[in-house]
Amino acid sequence: MEFGDAILEVGTFAGYFIVLMCIALLSYRKQRTDKDFLIGNRSLNFWLTALSAHASDMSSWLFLAYPASIFTGGLISAWAAIGLVVGMFLNWQFVAPKIRTVTEQMGNLTMSGYFESRFSDLSGSIRLVSAIMSILFFTFYISSGLVGMGILVERLFQLHYFVGISIGLIIVMTYVFMGGYKTVAWIDLFQGFFLLGVIVIIPTYLIASYGGMAPILHAVKANHLSTSLLPEWKTLSIWSALMTAAGWGLGYFGQPHIITKFMGIRKVDEIYKAKYLGISWQIIALTAATLVGLLGVYVFPQGLSHPEQVILNIVQTTLPPLFAGLVLCAVLAATTNVMAAQILIVASNLSEDLYKRIFRRQASSRELLWISRAGVIFVCCIGFVIAFFKISTIFELVRYSWSGLGASFGPLLLLSLYRKNLNKYGAFAGILVGGLVAAVWPYFETQLPFPLPSLVIGFILSLIAIEGVSFIMRKRLNLAVEP
Repeated sequence: MEFGDAILEVGTFAGYFIVLMCIALLSYRKQRTDKDFLIGNRSLNFWLTALSAHASDMSSWLFLAYPASIFTGGLISAWAAIGLVVGMFLNWQFVAPKIRTVTEQMGNLTMSGYFESRFSDLSGSIRLVSAIMSILFFTFYISSGLVGMGILVERLFQLHYFVGISIGLIIVMTYVFMGGYKTVAWIDLFQGFFLLGVIVIIPTYLIASYGGMAPILHAVKANHLSTSLLPEWKTLSIWSALMTAAGWGLGYFGQPHIITKFMGIRKVDEIYKAKYLGISWQIIALTAATLVGLLGVYVFPQGLSHPEQVILNIVQTTLPPLFAGLVLCAVLAATTNVMAAQILIVASNLSEDLYKRIFRRQASSRELLWISRAGVIFVCCIGFVIAFFKISTIFELVRYSWSGLGASFGPLLLLSLYRKNLNKYGAFAGILVGGLVAAVWPYFETQLPFPLPSLVIGFILSLIAIEGVSFIMRKRLNLAVEP
């Protein structure tokens, strides 16, 4: 890399970082209580809610991991994107309005707080198990974002991987610590439009330069990769496609960092507009990322030793140096969006669900605000350690965390909103069973002759546990009160 090109890339990144810090500084003094810090005092309009919910969903997975799956597997891998779009639409349709209404009525700031109120659990057991599951899986999720930053800086600037994850940690920790929920939402809005522009411009420009999609699809076929969503009508192929879609789509119902976005919208009747705005953004972003993966096959027909760097290789090989800096900023945007939302959730778990319930029940809002900020530092440091050892790929880290959260909380959230005859025993069992199954199932999944994702089996078993244990305990309690 020439010195001038390096200066241009670094300058682009530095300018972007300065913009983020300015937004954080402007909102710092507005965060006066834990309610401001954790949920923005339920004051976000539909633009902020929609872009924040979707931008905080798409991490470096959108730029690095997902295009890599298309690059190595062909168009059949796009079933993951289909599952995500369908799952998020259903989430907006059936969860968002209800969770916004009931959490305001009950005065809840977190999902675990809602579960506790919904099932009248005075023992705190539901809060404890949900906080443990949340912290466990979010820690791996946050580390996946840091891994993405490390790969990015290492590839573009030839700096050490450690420098990359350190930069990512400092950026996210600074503006989350200073601003909280509203800061993250405003940055999500800004970054949502920015990263959408970058991910769309790259394939649009290159496809036009290469004469359309025909030569690209020819290269995909020449590499013996699928050029259609369902290359063959066989039972196993159809099952694999459906399991890929379900293995991602079901996860939306249990993602606390997305559910809290629904809780923070200003008016329930604005959810309708937020839904269509957000889904439109998601479809465009995932379609563009799919095209990036297909373009990679055309540009690098011999493959790459590191497929997750396909977009970085495309940019550096075919586009001016300015685009390398823009891609760095876009991946930074995608990564920090998700990490910031996740860190806020873990901070709320530590302050609301653990500190307040176990150590200081009479803690003031100001005290909880600072405990939340201390939680930001704590979870960032743990994520940094996991990322430093790079125990897995971004794709696998995200899938593991996504599955764990979805199986732990998704079934209970859906049933709690639409079923009345449930109790705290079933709720506790559902979180525990779903989380544990999702945590250990990947070690057994590879032994099966057919695909069965951990999210799917964990989700099903959690549903059974909630209904089954609630039914058993309801019968026992009824017998105990009979004369």
